[in-house]
Amino acid sequence: MTDPHELLAVAAGVLDGAVDTFLDGVGAPSAVAKGPRDFATAVDLELERRLSGELADHTGIPVHGEEFGGPDLATGTVWVVDPIDGTLNYSSGLPTAGMLVALLQDGDPVLGLTWLPMMNRRYAAAADGPLLCNGEALPRLRSQDLTESMVGFGAFNLNGRGPIPGEYRVRALAEVSRVCRRLRMHGSTGADLAFTAAGVLGAAVVYGHHPWDNAPGVALVRAAGGVVTDLAGEPWHLGSRSVLAAAPGVHEQMMNILVPLGDPGDYRDGGSREGSAT
Repeated sequence: MTDPHELLAVAAGVLDGAVDTFLDGVGAPSAVAKGPRDFATAVDLELERRLSGELADHTGIPVHGEEFGGPDLATGTVWVVDPIDGTLNYSSGLPTAGMLVALLQDGDPVLGLTWLPMMNRRYAAAADGPLLCNGEALPRLRSQDLTESMVGFGAFNLNGRGPIPGEYRVRALAEVSRVCRRLRMHGSTGADLAFTAAGVLGAAVVYGHHPWDNAPGVALVRAAGGVVTDLAGEPWHLGSRSVLAAAPGVHEQMMNILVPLGDPGDYRDGGSREGSAT
């Protein structure tokens, strides 16, 4: 089975079959600690086993999952699965949580699926489009203006000292807020990227780098005619440390704000970059 649209239909069927399990588990408590402020529920583990097993059985393509890993994502053809994106939302009953699947060919996402069962939204696309929502084709993204757009932002902790420190995140949020119509924080990379692909958001800023979070939404935004880079404006790839996805026009305006902020690493340990945007 090699036809991308046939593979997309198979993956959609697998996700549809898991919706009841997903919904039955809403509110599930933490079962596995994964690091500071991060955890997996027992439903994460159950869903990943189910989705991975069915995708592999139906397509013969190996699967890499968030919880159990799998083959190298940079070479060959591989499914990548996030069984529950927005785990804290899911555990708390907040509806912006979902199941994410992408098909990668040599690291490039050629299919993307984002299922948000609590919102009854199912987004899917092959690389050549169109973007589908609940099986219906959506129009391609048109050129937009940031002043008329909502922008989704990834979560942040002001004291965070990761690759993109909290000080940078707060500064970026502040500067974008001066221009965009409204800011939104949904707590789900999958939701932010799907909403950008659908034109609900004009842009999404993602601070994480995990391929199971980013690849499905990258495929959706590209299929919808959007622009996807990292925060420095370089084309997104599997090793990118961040994502900026946006409608045409909005992406350029976002870059005009973010590039003057400089390297996020300059903000580590509470530092700030001289000459940054005002």
